[in-house]
Amino acid sequence: MTTEEHIQSFKQTYGALRAEIGKIIVGNDAIVDGTLTAIFAGGHVLLEGVPGLGKTLLVRTLGEVLDLPFSRIQFTPDLMPADILGTNIVMETTAGRREFEFQRGPIFASLILADEINRATPKTQSALLEAMQEHSVTAGGEMRKLGEPFFVLATQNPIDQEGTYPLPEAQIDRFFFKLIVGYPTADELTEVLTRTTESAQAQVSRILSRQKLLEFQALVRQVPVASHVKNYAVRLVLATHPKTETAVPIASQYLRFGSSPRGAQTLLLAGKVRALAQARFNVSFDDLEAAAHPALRHRLILNFEAEAEGVTTDMILDRVLKEVPRDTHVGISA
Repeated sequence: MTTEEHIQSFKQTYGALRAEIGKIIVGNDAIVDGTLTAIFAGGHVLLEGVPGLGKTLLVRTLGEVLDLPFSRIQFTPDLMPADILGTNIVMETTAGRREFEFQRGPIFASLILADEINRATPKTQSALLEAMQEHSVTAGGEMRKLGEPFFVLATQNPIDQEGTYPLPEAQIDRFFFKLIVGYPTADELTEVLTRTTESAQAQVSRILSRQKLLEFQALVRQVPVASHVKNYAVRLVLATHPKTETAVPIASQYLRFGSSPRGAQTLLLAGKVRALAQARFNVSFDDLEAAAHPALRHRLILNFEAEAEGVTTDMILDRVLKEVPRDTHVGISA
């Protein structure tokens, strides 16, 4: 198969996935696109929104359209690391001897739904951190590799903070995208009611196999990025670093810390997926700008002044995109 045929196959598969998910999920096109982008890029997603907006349903539907082992973990304050990773248990052999055998936990799947992730204790969250970064877990004194591909799609509720444990910055940075799930419009809510209060139930089909997904992930890495586009990604990230020569004024005023290098990596990988989804084999400035908010919003640390004045990271990113020019090398060398 030629490169052009691979690109067209990617576009068709991406469109088919969106169509199948659309049979269940009403609206939220940006959320669906963001989740699919992260999966094709090999990253994890943090979905934030109030209860009842379909976050868990989206991930379940994704597990149905992808031919991958799916596992759901409900995070609670009493959840222990062994409940996620697994543990050694004593088993009796046919010869009557007793031996330790490792019983795998729900983390040993390809698609993990971490529901209400901020309700687990830091000790349990740290168990998930290794899996997200290294695609391996350490349990029973032994490191065990997880199967590929491996994705964590976590949900959290931003308003019910009683009994929760905020995710540490190191773990938040491991998420490829942070997607904000908003309220449906009147038309979308009407459609939700139609689908959920009547007898007809939509059925989805499996679209993408594990092997084909791995091939598409490899194709994403092959998409070239011109030097001036890569330079723009670097300048966007450096513009968020407060009190530096490259910072935009609003970043210096309202941020304690800017984006990590993972932010720039995310911009380029997300840009590559978006390009392929539009049957292009090159990344444009528009691709980077489309990815900027979900890629960087969770990597910016607000200061006290921003929190007191109600300034959000999305507001800051709006200004960054407006003030950082596309076609120059301001602030850095080429």
